[in-house]
Amino acid sequence: MKACMDHGFFYLVNHEVEEELLKEVFEQSSKFFSLPVEEKMKLAKKNHRGYTAPYAEKLDTSLNTKGDSKESFYIGPLADNLNQWPLEEDLPSWRSTMETYHKKVLCAGTRLISLIALALKLDEDFFEKVGALNEPLAFSRMLHYPGDLDSSSEEIYGASAHSDYGMITLLVTDGVPGLQVCREKSKKPQVWEDVPSMNGAFIVNIGDMMERWTNCLFRSTLHRVLPPGQERYSVAFFINPNKDCIVECLESCCSESCPPRFLPIRCLDYLEERLRLTYGS
Repeated sequence: MKACMDHGFFYLVNHEVEEELLKEVFEQSSKFFSLPVEEKMKLAKKNHRGYTAPYAEKLDTSLNTKGDSKESFYIGPLADNLNQWPLEEDLPSWRSTMETYHKKVLCAGTRLISLIALALKLDEDFFEKVGALNEPLAFSRMLHYPGDLDSSSEEIYGASAHSDYGMITLLVTDGVPGLQVCREKSKKPQVWEDVPSMNGAFIVNIGDMMERWTNCLFRSTLHRVLPPGQERYSVAFFINPNKDCIVECLESCCSESCPPRFLPIRCLDYLEERLRLTYGS
């Protein structure tokens, strides 16, 4: 609870996602990003699934840069048949590995959300009862940060400063540094702190929708990835509520002296607006 209030970031251990599976996910991710660009572009992002090339995304929309240097691959909810997959003959067992990972991390994240509900003095199944976890919009995102960037005068980020949009994010990295957080996003100048990786642990951060639910009791922290100077791989798992779930201030998080700071909003409406700004479409 204190970590959610003070930092918005914490580590998760005993999550039951096997080390062997994590290792396999990183190996398969590396194989995909090693493919020729024209092969990767055959799976270019549509329906928010598939490949995004370097500089396709700018998470900090206030920057006058060409975009963030990372490339990525999105995998969404497994049941809706909208995901794109590399051909089995090109990358054998890629799909099965990623589907297994998606299911395991969604289970771990769902258990964690029930603990967050208890920390907020709610019923353990509160977020199930409000429909948030009935077919949640859960996305895995493989990320590759290239080590060799074009030298130019403009400031390039692996991922520029942003907060995540959903409930929670579970991140695992290959141990290469670069991730930083800014606890006080409204303070100037911003103070950035390194987030060390912990072997076998997920780095969890609170997202904007959880911040809205809790009326800013839990903080959705600004974070960014600096160019590491060497190749860096990570996998983020975003748990967003069901698309029709209404996110509104919890009764326990507001009062006469602390009224709701945000209007109620439908999950999909909020996500679509945030994504429109990020991708400039």
